[in-house]
Amino acid sequence: SAPRPPTPTSGSASLIFNFGGPGGSGVATLPALAGTYKQLRTRYDLVSFDPRGVGRSKGVHCLGDRQLDAYYAADATPDDSAEVKSLVRRVKGYAAGCEKRSGAVLPYVGTTNAARDMEVMRRVLGDRKLYYFGVSYGTELGGVYAHLYPKKVGRALFDGVVDPTQNPEQGALGQAKGFQLALGDYLKGCRGTAAAGCPTQAQIQALLKRLDRHPVAGSGNRKLTQSLADGGIAQSLYSRDFWPYLTQGIAGARQGDGGILLALGDAMNGRDENGDYSTLQSSLTAVTCADFKQRYTLADIRRKLPTFRKASPVFGDFMAWSLTQCTDWPVRGAWTTPDVSAHGAAPILVVGNTGDPATPYAGARKMADELGPGVGVQLTYKGEGHGAYDSGSGCVRKAVNAYLLNGRVPENGKVCT
Repeated sequence: SAPRPPTPTSGSASLIFNFGGPGGSGVATLPALAGTYKQLRTRYDLVSFDPRGVGRSKGVHCLGDRQLDAYYAADATPDDSAEVKSLVRRVKGYAAGCEKRSGAVLPYVGTTNAARDMEVMRRVLGDRKLYYFGVSYGTELGGVYAHLYPKKVGRALFDGVVDPTQNPEQGALGQAKGFQLALGDYLKGCRGTAAAGCPTQAQIQALLKRLDRHPVAGSGNRKLTQSLADGGIAQSLYSRDFWPYLTQGIAGARQGDGGILLALGDAMNGRDENGDYSTLQSSLTAVTCADFKQRYTLADIRRKLPTFRKASPVFGDFMAWSLTQCTDWPVRGAWTTPDVSAHGAAPILVVGNTGDPATPYAGARKMADELGPGVGVQLTYKGEGHGAYDSGSGCVRKAVNAYLLNGRVPENGKVCT
């Protein structure tokens, strides 16, 4: 039988959360989601934090809010040499803005430093071991912590799991496939409900093509562009709860009203209703570029475009061109891929969704394997959305709570529906 993870000593231990990104603010997110984790509070004090370069921890700033409006609205999938030059100019300007406004912190925002900071937090909180709940990128951060401090791992849950064996190109291609799969699930689910206005993929592609040339009215003086619409569609695939808004948003945009898709795109980019941006996307770029060594050229991307388009007719171009984000970054990256091997650590529960768009299911198996024999324990949820604990699956929640609250490790390979 699997070894039993350590039990918190007298009183409550702290359960440290990282909600992903990289770039998500734990300080802002945990209070908003505290009700989701009510049962966990019977044993733990729930704690989260803003990692280096995020939110209140010297959050990375690159451009002003109105500059960011223009940046995110601009064409992210160039079709000719003039559009390529425009994209290159914008990416260079963004990187220069990050260096000008946040250059002092850029060398220090990588995942290894964040993992070391979690070890400091564990000691300050007075816990003998680290008890951890990592979502999305938080699973990569947790894996790096387990590699650096295997004997300090108490109980750790990884939910919505990053594949630690993938470089940025492989990760972007995996996401292209994942979002395409999730779009198919949405289209099938919409038809199954007999809801009015369910689009086809062909209609979505036609809409995006039309928006490339002719943006439609959004809200206020803003227009819904192709880039903002694609971001809005992607945002809607993170949870089934967003599906009705996606249906309404696509129907509206096809009739010339881009308000709903624009609001969804704003959520993806960290823009609130007042037009203020969080550090979500700038921090994501800063951490990614501090972590990974790869710097992709225009020739690289042109060569890879057919593969990305084959993987996803809707999202392929966007994912391929997103690889330019680190091309002109002022800081060198640390690794090719992260090392998450954690020999000697207590069992870590790794939960993957078969329909996850952002962290495709295969990543959960890779993470469990890379953590090492007896360490990575995989739980599969057959469902849609990003992350499983809050998916509505009683099976997943029961297994996770039994592990975190009582140290009961499920059988490796357990499947929930």
